[in-house]
Amino acid sequence: MRPGTLAVQLYSVIDALGADRPGTLARLAALGFRYVEPFALGLWNTPPDELAASARALRVDLDEAGLGVGSAHIAVSADSQASAIETCRILGTDTAFVPIPWLVEGFDERSLETHDGVRAFAGRLNAAARQLAGAGIRLGYHNHHFEWARLPGGAHAFDLLWDLLDPEILAEVDVYWAAVAGQDPVDVLERLGQRAVTAHLKDGPAALDAPQTPIGTGDIDIPAALRAGSHLRWHITEIDRTEADRFELLAANREALLAGGLTIS
Repeated sequence: MRPGTLAVQLYSVIDALGADRPGTLARLAALGFRYVEPFALGLWNTPPDELAASARALRVDLDEAGLGVGSAHIAVSADSQASAIETCRILGTDTAFVPIPWLVEGFDERSLETHDGVRAFAGRLNAAARQLAGAGIRLGYHNHHFEWARLPGGAHAFDLLWDLLDPEILAEVDVYWAAVAGQDPVDVLERLGQRAVTAHLKDGPAALDAPQTPIGTGDIDIPAALRAGSHLRWHITEIDRTEADRFELLAANREALLAGGLTIS
């Protein structure tokens, strides 16, 4: 397994960030993290000045904590991607992911329940990716579980989506949510190949509403996923739902991943 760079998705500590963002970022740095992945700072209809101000304020706090940005989650509008481009430039990243369909103007997760919906969604992402590419930013898509819903006729929306997306669009594979959908994360990574550049890594019972647990204590074969994704550039630990202390869980996941051969930088 070729080492990739370890980061933490800031959504993991969303409540703590809301209460004390500088202190929360400093605490993540104290745990040994050097890179983060911010979640979307606004919706597709957030005023550009407000979105840029949010990004600049976050950048100040990240700099104070000594944290870099590997990639970011963004929202996509129906026309100009100028705000998304400015956000990425302020944060200092050239890689952005759409983390969920409702962050794309005019779409939600139900958009992936029909062939026409998937085609329209893919078309919007392709158009946005071309605009972002003109500014030197790569666009990708991050999966949850619902992308594996069966379309009329029996095909998975996930497979149709990736068949329709331009080859330049990247994948951020959330191995946990793939498993929740009944998929083998190894198969998902192998199907996407070099398009997959980032993985979200977490463990637990692989059930929709179950709390997540430290890597190595649940149903996700993280070592197998990392072997299948030996080309991945970024490995991101994340928490959606847990009964554990979130900082303690992130620290445990960091240690587990480093013990498996990943690097901090």
